[in-house]
Amino acid sequence: MRVLGVDPGLTRCGVGVVEGVAGRPLTMRGVGVVRTPADADISHRLVAIEAGIEEWLDAHSPELVAVERVFSQHNVRTVMGTAQASAVAMLCAARRGIPVALHTPSEVKAAVTGSGRADKAQVGAMVTRLLRLDAPPKPADAADALALAICHIWRAPAQNRLHQAVAQHARNAQRAAKGRTS
Repeated sequence: MRVLGVDPGLTRCGVGVVEGVAGRPLTMRGVGVVRTPADADISHRLVAIEAGIEEWLDAHSPELVAVERVFSQHNVRTVMGTAQASAVAMLCAARRGIPVALHTPSEVKAAVTGSGRADKAQVGAMVTRLLRLDAPPKPADAADALALAICHIWRAPAQNRLHQAVAQHARNAQRAAKGRTS
């Protein structure tokens, strides 16, 4: 599975592509940051993020895009910018028919480091180790994007089994209800 991880942000939007399957060594296919100038109009910044994400989608053809789920912070302005960048990444993927998965920061940290409270340095160190890199990707937004992709690859099999079980349960309940009405 090839996953594009997106750590959304208006100034720095981290992007990273990881390929592999759970239980096997993973391979980094690319990592970087889509940057926009802080003094530019928000609409122009979102267009620049869209162009950057589109380039990554063209270059790497991911099967899925994993985006950090926006969470509440004290700074509403920061949350809004993050949410807008997140929406652009989801839109770019959806336009191409690429599935999108959302993961919370604590979920990603727990998957990669074993602790949902890990700091950026710990995440960077584990991404470096897991992908057998010479050094942690810089800036931290790039490492976070790779961590998102890793998290999804590792969690996808369990999530798929859970979704299948829920769907099967719903089908069984429908059959049982249909049988009672016949």
